[in-house]
Amino acid sequence: MQSHDQNQAAGNLKISREVIATIARYAALEIEGVDSLASFATNLKGWLLKKQSAKPIGIDLSDDVAVIELHVNIKAGVNIPETAEKIQSAVKEAVQNMTGIAVSRVNINIAGIVFAEQTEA
Repeated sequence: MQSHDQNQAAGNLKISREVIATIARYAALEIEGVDSLASFATNLKGWLLKKQSAKPIGIDLSDDVAVIELHVNIKAGVNIPETAEKIQSAVKEAVQNMTGIAVSRVNINIAGIVFAEQTEA
C-alpha cells in the first residue's frame, strides 16, 4: 500500500493565466446566446477605456484564487441576466475542474449585442 503526501510531490505545477483564459473562453462560447468575446471595452460615450486591456478576458490570480473578467457580445433576443449567470457558472466550473484553481468571481461585461443578418433575397 503506497502513501503519498501531496506536500512532498516530485515537483511544482504552475498554470499560466493564458491557460485559464483559454479554458474560460471555450466555456463561455459554449453558452447559448453568446455570439463572441469582445476585443475591447468602451465606456458609455464610446471611448476606449484606458485601464482596460485589449484582451476580452482578464485573469487576476492571487494565492491560487482567480477572479475572471469576460467581455462578451450577446446575440439579440436572449435574456441577458440569465445568459450571464450561465456564463459565470460554466466558466467557474470549467476552470476549477480543469486546473484545481479556486474561482472566487466571474465578472461579465456585456460589450455588445449582435443582430442576426437578414438572409432574404
